Amino acid sequence: MIGLLIPSLGGWEWVILAAAALILFGGAKLANFGKNAGKAIREFKEETSAIKKEEAEAADDAEKPK
Repeated sequence: MIGLLIPSLGGWEWVILAAAALILFGGAKLANFGKNAGKAIREFKEETSAIKKEEAEAADDAEKPK
């Protein structure tokens, strides 16, 4: 799906985009954005694994005879 939104970009296009982002936002804000994005991804993975674990436990409990 991301391929539909962003056309095929080569190496130089990515360099130009990175340079433009650095000029517009500055290094500190970009580093902060990367740090926050990493935290968000980590929290999302933790929550999805917790949900999967709860579903597996519920399925195991449902299979046990009473």
